[in-house]
Amino acid sequence: MRVYLVIIDETEEALVALRFASRRAAKTGGTVHLLALVPQQDFNAFAGVQATIEEEARARAEALATAAAGNILTESGKMPVISVRQGEGEKVVRDYLSEHPEVSALVLSAASEGAPGPLVSYFAATHAGQLPCPVFVIPGSLSLEDIDRLS
Repeated sequence: MRVYLVIIDETEEALVALRFASRRAAKTGGTVHLLALVPQQDFNAFAGVQATIEEEARARAEALATAAAGNILTESGKMPVISVRQGEGEKVVRDYLSEHPEVSALVLSAASEGAPGPLVSYFAATHAGQLPCPVFVIPGSLSLEDIDRLS
């Protein structure tokens, strides 16, 4: 069974990658894993304030992943695997792929304007040859109809 890993965040690109992965999974009898990233906090506030800030970021990431999972469940009838992890994006994704050898492809989407995004730049440009699976980079400018036709 094919397993497509999608990184979930608040960007439009994440929705494009999610749409492509969920359509591919439906067509191939596969499934989707959602990985929501909680960025590492760069500042060090009082312990109570720091804990509150980190918990709010985690709750926001969990809400994004849960909403995305609900969309996939509605469309395909299959519940995706959801993981929420804190840390540097590139390292968290590498660690997740190491822990989950069943992942068949990492699905990312490039920004429709400007730089492609940090994960696309890291995984597609400089580290693709070091991954245990292919990287699909979906253009962020594709319409929903284009994605449905191509997936």
